[in-house]
Amino acid sequence: MAYRRIASAASLSAVASVVFTAAAWSASVEITTVSKAPFGTYLTDSAGRTVYMFTADANGMSKCSGPCTTLWPTVLTEGPPTAGSGVQASALGTIKHGNGEQVTYDGRPLYYFVGDGAAGSTAGEGMTNFGGSWYVLSPAGKGILPTGKELAASGTR
Repeated sequence: MAYRRIASAASLSAVASVVFTAAAWSASVEITTVSKAPFGTYLTDSAGRTVYMFTADANGMSKCSGPCTTLWPTVLTEGPPTAGSGVQASALGTIKHGNGEQVTYDGRPLYYFVGDGAAGSTAGEGMTNFGGSWYVLSPAGKGILPTGKELAASGTR
């Protein structure tokens, strides 16, 4: 019984990843902000999908690959990312990741979470897996704890 549940969850995750990753590609991704309790103002894409930072990333390099990107698809762009409301255009950038360009903010690679079913969902907030923790990101470029408090610049609590 447990095996069936695990296999079923893994299959669902794989399907969600394929669908979500395909939707993550865009000629140019717009990063914008939204305000929601308890986080305050945090980054999303123009469709309202929450973007996350990963504390294991260092020196502007993504540490998420393979199985990690199945649950945490990278925010990819085919053109320069653009700044929406509340976003510092100078903080946006890209890095090479796999076969594409991953969007960064203040040097932090950005990710989606496959468990976020709808715009505004923050189901990945505070999760710990793949050697680090995942947080929504403030316009100042810092992770935000579920309490609304920003992480230290190093990404630690």
